[in-house]
Amino acid sequence: MGNSRWSNDAYKHLRASYSNKSTAQVFTSRSIDKDMSPRGVQFRESRDSDAHPESLAIGVFLDETGSMGSIPDILVRHKLGELMNTLIAHGVPDAQVLFGGIGDHYADHSPLQVGQFESGTDELNQWLTKIFLEGGGGGQSMESYALAWLFFARHTSIDCFEKRNQKGFLFTIGDEGVHKALERDFLTDLLGYPFYEDIPAEQLLAEAQRMYHVFHLHVTETSTGSSRGITDGWRKLLQERLILVEDYNNIAEIIASTVAVVMGADLKEVVAAFDTTTAKQVSNALVQISNGVITGKQSGIVSL
Repeated sequence: MGNSRWSNDAYKHLRASYSNKSTAQVFTSRSIDKDMSPRGVQFRESRDSDAHPESLAIGVFLDETGSMGSIPDILVRHKLGELMNTLIAHGVPDAQVLFGGIGDHYADHSPLQVGQFESGTDELNQWLTKIFLEGGGGGQSMESYALAWLFFARHTSIDCFEKRNQKGFLFTIGDEGVHKALERDFLTDLLGYPFYEDIPAEQLLAEAQRMYHVFHLHVTETSTGSSRGITDGWRKLLQERLILVEDYNNIAEIIASTVAVVMGADLKEVVAAFDTTTAKQVSNALVQISNGVITGKQSGIVSL
């Protein structure tokens, strides 16, 4: 996967094709797509290729429950170009992005959906629009974001880390807290092999952080997202890796800017291409990243 290239012309054509379509006509899955099921998957792979000799694995897991379901639609219609062009313009020409979906494993039928690492316009669009927007959630002000940490820790194989000791990136997005643990019986049923104990979310986060810079984009626009208790819980867990999002229309710019800054770009130079409002909001969201995270491009090692 990830052998093709990003094309602005191809994305312009895709955007035009969506202009008169509803969300339901763009995201046509009415249950989990078989290609996005995590059950039985050994690895999702991000590999170097002639087109992308220094691949960089980036995972983006979108909350597909009711409160956050509009974000995938905004991304595919309007912001996929901002994501890829910002990365390419600021020193990340070989990004391979995997889109996935996250829900609540207590309430949803499909709490984990996993695409493939891709770089090309058509492929990124394909996997993004395969996400089943279940629209559920359990009403507990918590989602199962730790499923993304588990999958990326145990079921991905990435050349950037294995060949160059350079960490990839993993972003989860939502407005709720994270369930404290994942139960063994649920995991056995979800992934198709036996688990013998429940796994705390903190353990899965630590496992994912071995290969990835792990961030959570916490959307503060909703009543749940504005809860001080939820924000404090995330801050305790992730510290500087918690990114507060005041306008979820800017998710793509925030993700791309985070990757670029951690890889060594200057934040002011990155946001200079955005409109004034977006530039200000992205700068505010990333103030802790630009001040507190330092990385060497070759090692991918972060010091806080």
